[in-house]
Amino acid sequence: MTEIESTPQATSQPPSLVRRRWPTLVGLGFAALVAFDLVSGVELAPVLAASAAVYLGAAALRRPGAAWPLFFATVVVITAARLADDRLESTWVVLGGAVALGIYGLLRGAARPGYGLPLQTLALLGFGAAAGAALVVTPELGAYLVAAGLLGHAAWDAYHHRVNRVVVRSMAEFCLVLDTALAVAILTVTVLQ
Repeated sequence: MTEIESTPQATSQPPSLVRRRWPTLVGLGFAALVAFDLVSGVELAPVLAASAAVYLGAAALRRPGAAWPLFFATVVVITAARLADDRLESTWVVLGGAVALGIYGLLRGAARPGYGLPLQTLALLGFGAAAGAALVVTPELGAYLVAAGLLGHAAWDAYHHRVNRVVVRSMAEFCLVLDTALAVAILTVTVLQ
C-alpha cells in the first residue's frame, strides 16, 4: 500500500490591497480624524514635532520596531494636552521627550551609524525648529511653516521607506501619507480663511 503525501498547496494570489497597503489606509484615516475640525495649521505643530521625535526615538533605541510604540506615546501626549484645554503645549513636551531619548541613545552608544541618531538629531533640530517657530509667529505664517515642515518630513519618510532604515517600513509609509494629507489640509484651511 502506497501512502499518498498531502502537501499544502501554495496559493499564487498576491496579498490583497488592504494587506499590502494598510499603512496607507490607516494614514489616510488618521489624517481625516486629525484634520476633521481643523481651524488653523498651527494646531498641528505637535504632529510635526512628533514625526521627528518618533524617528529620533527609534534611532536612539536602535530598534526600528520601536517607532509604532513611540508614535502611540506621542498620540497620548498630544491628546492629553488637548484634553487639558491646551494649558500644556504638547509640542514642547514631545520635543523634550525626544531630547531625553536622544541623550539616552548617546549614553547607550547609539552615535553610530551616522544615518541613525546623528542624522535623526539634525532632522529633529530642523523639524522641531519649524514646529516651535510656528507657535510664536503669526497664525498664517505658522500654518505655512507647519505645512512646509510636514511636506519636508513626507520626503524624509519616502527616503526612509526606500532605504528601509531607522523605522519599520510600515511606519515610514503611514507617516508619509499622514504628513502629506495633513499638509494639504493645512494649506486648504489657510487659503480658504
